Amino acid sequence: MLLSNLEVLPEQTIVRHLGLVQGSSVRSKHVGRDLGAMFKNLVGGELKGYTELLQDSREEATGRLVEQARSLGADAVLNVRYSTSSIAAGAAEIFVYGTAVTLAPR
Repeated sequence: MLLSNLEVLPEQTIVRHLGLVQGSSVRSKHVGRDLGAMFKNLVGGELKGYTELLQDSREEATGRLVEQARSLGADAVLNVRYSTSSIAAGAAEIFVYGTAVTLAPR
């Protein structure tokens, strides 16, 4: 499955728009990561535990987007965008969305 943040693909013809597809993942903080983050906040620097948590969430959300696009018969998802929001104390959502399309054979 081709994913792109472009609205159109160079040298590709869109045959059909299949509509909006999306994926999301909600993750909560881990107590061990919270303790590490507290200490890291004192000295500064990257909170690697949270970076890994968000990366895992992005991958899971993207996988769900791809599954939904495949179920519609898409070849690609264009104009892909990510959004992050806090939905509860200690929990965040990664949301990804885009437009599923079919492409002309090359």
